[in-house]
Amino acid sequence: MNIQWGDINNYEVHHKLGRGKYSEVFLGYCRSNQQKAVIKVLKPVKAEKIYREIKILQTLYGGPNIIKLCDLVKEPKSKTPCFVYEYMPHTETKRLSPDLTDNDVRIYLYKILEALEFAHSHGIMHRDVKPLNIVINNDAKELRLIDWGLADYFFPDKEYNVRVASRYYKGPELLVDDKMYHYSLDIWSLGCTMAGMIFKVDTFFKGSDNFDQLVKIMKVLGEDDLHDYVNKYNLKIPKEVKKLMKGYEFEKIPWESFVNNRNQQMVSSEAFDLLGKMLQFDKNKRIRCKEAMAHAYFNPIRDFI
Repeated sequence: MNIQWGDINNYEVHHKLGRGKYSEVFLGYCRSNQQKAVIKVLKPVKAEKIYREIKILQTLYGGPNIIKLCDLVKEPKSKTPCFVYEYMPHTETKRLSPDLTDNDVRIYLYKILEALEFAHSHGIMHRDVKPLNIVINNDAKELRLIDWGLADYFFPDKEYNVRVASRYYKGPELLVDDKMYHYSLDIWSLGCTMAGMIFKVDTFFKGSDNFDQLVKIMKVLGEDDLHDYVNKYNLKIPKEVKKLMKGYEFEKIPWESFVNNRNQQMVSSEAFDLLGKMLQFDKNKRIRCKEAMAHAYFNPIRDFI
């Protein structure tokens, strides 16, 4: 792959913004135009992974609500690759969530769906949708879906690594070792994000490990659909999960059970309908991006998007 590397001397690092498993992120400035930039310094990873992420970001450049990769540079001594992204003033989604109105949530969920529809239509799964990877400028009503480091190209009949996504946002397919997953993994993760936003909770399914995560999901969605799903695709519920299930019968809980004084302004029958269509055990039964964007839940904000 032929990469055009820019000049690292064109950038000045200001301060650290955060760190992830595969990188450290800094706020910087471009010396030539004094514009702020976000500089992601990669930790040692396989060259193949770096090239895949670059190719994906270049493919998605200019897509709606997707973070723009502006430049690629190398740290002079270590030759460590650094990604330079556009900077957008924002508040962390988790911090912002309690202050979002019902219409705000509808607008931002729609914008994430736009980003995912664009990615999926270009054959790309994000595989790490979660509030931490969604940056919002609430004043300008702007949003970016960031961190495409776990993204991959989808090929039918290909087996994928199930060690992707963050635990609380992992689709059931990842928790029962279903390697034949696809774009709908992103829809599950977005459903978890939506549930947190409309019910005004930090995390909707909060398991202590991957086995408990599946149990937490069953406590809300019941176990019948999980059994149907694993039987349909000849999968197995992990024995560790079966141990946790022993003596319990998990029945589906209606969404209305999660409504309280804090969140009653955020919920509606349309919200519950869309959420139910996203949070399906069976990966092939989940609503797709385009269908979701046409859903009645978004009707009140069509004039704003």
